[in-house]
Amino acid sequence: MGMKRNRPRRGSLAFSPRKRAKRPVPRIRSWPEEDKVRLQAFPVYKAGMSHALVKENNPKSPNANQEVFTPITILEAPDINVFGIRVYGKDTRGLKTLTEVWADELDEELARKIKTLPKKEEKKTVEELDSLVDKIVDVRVLVHTNPKNTTLPKKKPEVLEIRIGGKDIQERLNYAKEILGKKLSITDVFSEGEFVDAIAVTKGKGFQGQVKRWGVKIQFGKHQRKSVGRHVGSIGPWTPKRIMWTVPMPGQMGYHQRTEYNKRILKIGNSGEEITPKGGFLHYGVVRNNYVVVKGSVPGPAKRLVVLRSAIRPVEDEFGLPEITYISTTSKQGN
Repeated sequence: MGMKRNRPRRGSLAFSPRKRAKRPVPRIRSWPEEDKVRLQAFPVYKAGMSHALVKENNPKSPNANQEVFTPITILEAPDINVFGIRVYGKDTRGLKTLTEVWADELDEELARKIKTLPKKEEKKTVEELDSLVDKIVDVRVLVHTNPKNTTLPKKKPEVLEIRIGGKDIQERLNYAKEILGKKLSITDVFSEGEFVDAIAVTKGKGFQGQVKRWGVKIQFGKHQRKSVGRHVGSIGPWTPKRIMWTVPMPGQMGYHQRTEYNKRILKIGNSGEEITPKGGFLHYGVVRNNYVVVKGSVPGPAKRLVVLRSAIRPVEDEFGLPEITYISTTSKQGN
């Protein structure tokens, strides 16, 4: 038999270049088009994972009407403050900010994030938005989180820009005016049984070698020679005299922004005590506010900010929301 001339490539090139995210707060680049006038995203904090027993409601499943073990993620969702409205027009280069209107009363913690808050006389009024209705193509609001209400060791809020859904610009603008300066709850945005996209920055793993980063096979025997064997056998031919970007190389692993599509909201609750395990969540603590139970996992470690966005690739909901019979609150602290 001749020498093997082919093998599958090691690792996926789909997310290259694998650089560190610029900041831990994810940036949402795409928004779904939907008819409902509401915020299209809501920031939450990842508390941890647990498991639940859920009744299988697919009649074709072998486990139909039986309790099925399901991994779940608990996300704490304290209220958010809407402190600004930002409207966009369009020019030859794409979307362009037309103007911004800020709320009269701002939370004192916002000064920790934005050092120079506008003075009252500098703020633009809501009436100015009505004169721009013909030019407006998109309406978004500026919101900030309230980490001081959680067990997180921080008071500085995160600031996000969230799009308002809907077909009619005037309706979206009216809704933005209505919520300006108010606090919004998770129940004002999402409901139980809905599918959402979880957007977050993944766990950081630092600088890693080819084997861990790309799944390169460890060399052994005569192929190992005098080295450790944890490297690529060849990084390329003599010609062309350069290393291709497709060659697995060491570098940053983790701390990348990722989007996981169609995560189902199994439950939204308003008392964190009923969901917090004995002794609290590992590396997080006690859930004090509203919470969201999502089926499966979401990116990032505990305490990471996760943005739940309306599903941009929605799937058909054939069987409806399954019934939860049990959620584990046993201690996660180990023996």
